[in-house]
Amino acid sequence: MQFEDVIGSRYSVRKYSDKPVEDEVLRKILEAGRLAPTAKNMQGQHVYVVKSPEARAKFKDEWAMTFNAPVVLIISMKHDLEWISHFSKLNRGETDAAIITDEMMLQAHALGLGTCWVGWFDPQKVKEAFNLPDDETVYNLLPLGYIADDCKPGPMHSSRKPLSATVTFL
Repeated sequence: MQFEDVIGSRYSVRKYSDKPVEDEVLRKILEAGRLAPTAKNMQGQHVYVVKSPEARAKFKDEWAMTFNAPVVLIISMKHDLEWISHFSKLNRGETDAAIITDEMMLQAHALGLGTCWVGWFDPQKVKEAFNLPDDETVYNLLPLGYIADDCKPGPMHSSRKPLSATVTFL
């Protein structure tokens, strides 16, 4: 698949088939996250792979939208490996987590799987449910799996502003 095709055809998947994700496919997706750039190359990410039915049952619709995906990735950053910008004083760990999540999301799509970047969840409840370390911040959830036959992009998927509304040449 050409890169433009990956970006142009990817959409947020909210309905997955029961087909399990093969270990080799999952490894390629995780490898994309490992290779993702991070601020100062600190590589503070930790990706938790939630695969078993028992573990996935810990997600509840009240606090995490995972759409019964066969795999959910929890993307967190270790506090001591989150670079703080000297200029803006912003913590770049959230940016790093976004880059890692995005690269895994695009790799999954290129391999024929669907994902849905989830930000609607309580990070503290995720940490408690999965007994994650206190020295990490959970930033993103990435449900992934093979797309159900009757799944379609949401109604707003194709709604995009023109380049002229989002880009200024200086």
